[in-house]
Amino acid sequence: MTIPFIKMEGAGNDYVYIDILPGRGVPLASLGNLPDLARALSDRHFGVGSDGLILIGPSERADARMQMFNADGSESEMCGNGIRCVARYLHDEKVVTGTRLTVETGSGVLDLAIELSHGEVAGVRVDMGAPRLERFDIPMRGVPGRVIDEPLELDGHRLHITAVSMGNPHCVVFVPSVDDAPVQTLGPLLETHPLFPERTNIEFVEVLDRGRVRQRTWERGSGETLACGTGASAVCVAGVLTDRTERVIENQLRGGKLHLEWRASGSVLMSGPAREVFRGHWSGPLDRHRWTGE
Repeated sequence: MTIPFIKMEGAGNDYVYIDILPGRGVPLASLGNLPDLARALSDRHFGVGSDGLILIGPSERADARMQMFNADGSESEMCGNGIRCVARYLHDEKVVTGTRLTVETGSGVLDLAIELSHGEVAGVRVDMGAPRLERFDIPMRGVPGRVIDEPLELDGHRLHITAVSMGNPHCVVFVPSVDDAPVQTLGPLLETHPLFPERTNIEFVEVLDRGRVRQRTWERGSGETLACGTGASAVCVAGVLTDRTERVIENQLRGGKLHLEWRASGSVLMSGPAREVFRGHWSGPLDRHRWTGE
């Protein structure tokens, strides 16, 4: 059996999407083991190549439901760039009418608004909901309370970390320059640090001024990615908590720009691009047979 898929990206954060909506998509049962499928599709040499797999399915609580798997096959609660692409797909395929819709995620139901220009989707705004700031809600081990610029010694580096959950865990580290940030070395160490029982995403952030930042991201289960929407939302919150930025910021990621606002009412709004790259059919094996030299 071949599996039809759509490759989409939001600010360079790319995923393979499979429609499993009743009456139009692929039967879920035919996909087999989902973590194995996510690993196979995500492989950039033997598969389609992506930061992970997202299924677009039915929901009893919203217009649709997204289920997300990282490139290593682990399941994640939410993806800010991914959900914008889900919204664009639902709009372009006329699964929903109008420019407002809801999508169910592993961290709850989120409201989205399609931004049109001359009848085409120019971007998508997501109400990411309110951040969770208490240590046990991240989740993070240690003394109860908030983690704001908390010192941490790691591999000879003295870091100050701010922890935020946007439905998934984030550890924000402010640095003088993201170009020189030790993303590849400290990223995996922070992701699997004993402080974080469910692992964590890490954002290395350079503040340009109180309204602009630059960000590099080490994503839990995927490594360094070009963008992270929930991470950018966490950065917006962390900037306010540490008095480094205002509540409205532009975040310059390696794959593009996102616009964030942490409203006084509590919710974080995120706006950014969502683009279809190509469509295809997957018929490859789930295991990778590589030459071992023997």
